[in-house]
Amino acid sequence: MSINEIILLIVIGFLAGIVGGSLGLGGGIIIVPTLIFILGFTQHQAQGTSLAVLLFPIGILAVINYSKHGYVNFKFAAILIVAFVLGSYLGSEISVHLPEKILKKVFGIFLLLISLKMIFNK
Repeated sequence: MSINEIILLIVIGFLAGIVGGSLGLGGGIIIVPTLIFILGFTQHQAQGTSLAVLLFPIGILAVINYSKHGYVNFKFAAILIVAFVLGSYLGSEISVHLPEKILKKVFGIFLLLISLKMIFNK
């Protein structure tokens, strides 16, 4: 793992934390697409690694299954976890100070942009 990959993982985890803390989502919307589009992961690898970030609260059985098939990168997941925790705190601080109307619009636009990227990318 290179220093560039470590820095990128910190940024991804932090952004996922901000989006998770402010909009109530992050793993599937931030981590999975960025692992695929920026770091070249397969869909399976991205989903498995993203689930590892959420391992204890949500997906321990899914992570075990993905791991058995070699689809979890635990080194990457560990870095994402730390950055995600910090980012989620900052994101929640931002979100609680935004009017609901603005927050709903940001949420909708973000989902639309990600979905269009997923639909129209090769």
